[in-house]
Amino acid sequence: MSEMEYPVILALEDFVPVAFSVAGALFLSKADGIDTRLARIAALLLGLGGVAKAGWKTIIATTDVDLWMVPLALFPLLAAGFLVLIKAAEPRVPVPAIAGLWMAGLGTAFAIGDTLPMLILTIAASTAAAVILSRRHKLFIVWIIGQYLLGPLSSGEQTIARQWVEQSINTVSQAVFLIAAWRLSTLRAPQTAQEVSS
Repeated sequence: MSEMEYPVILALEDFVPVAFSVAGALFLSKADGIDTRLARIAALLLGLGGVAKAGWKTIIATTDVDLWMVPLALFPLLAAGFLVLIKAAEPRVPVPAIAGLWMAGLGTAFAIGDTLPMLILTIAASTAAAVILSRRHKLFIVWIIGQYLLGPLSSGEQTIARQWVEQSINTVSQAVFLIAAWRLSTLRAPQTAQEVSS
């Protein structure tokens, strides 16, 4: 794939939703009722997954070198990130269940030689995270709806125009995630001030 087929600006834009999702997870780490350490681990995993895909696109756009194995890390890392985020927001979820799901998905992916199981797990985990977080802020439902809109766009011929649409939707969706997470983190301050005054 040459630079004419995949513009550098399109590749670089793919880092924007990654930054939004990482920042959102970091904001969640400051919210009441969210495990700070686990939310930060989730931010790291989500960031690594996103950078793997966006970095791969950037390398292709600038050098024509296709490091095809790099983007394969996307769904395993995203799935792990969302599973950890679920645990951060819902402490009652058992760690063995989360680890078992991820290992089963990864094992199945290796067995069939396809990332589809990890994609399915990513969708399921992000949906569960959205449902759990939506009890705190309804914007998380808007975020996950935006993620579901990406599904139909990922099939068929991937033209440049179509990828711009896909990345634009993803960017707006992750911006909503960031805003919702920021709102949760700001709700903590009034409570803390009230406790101090009392």
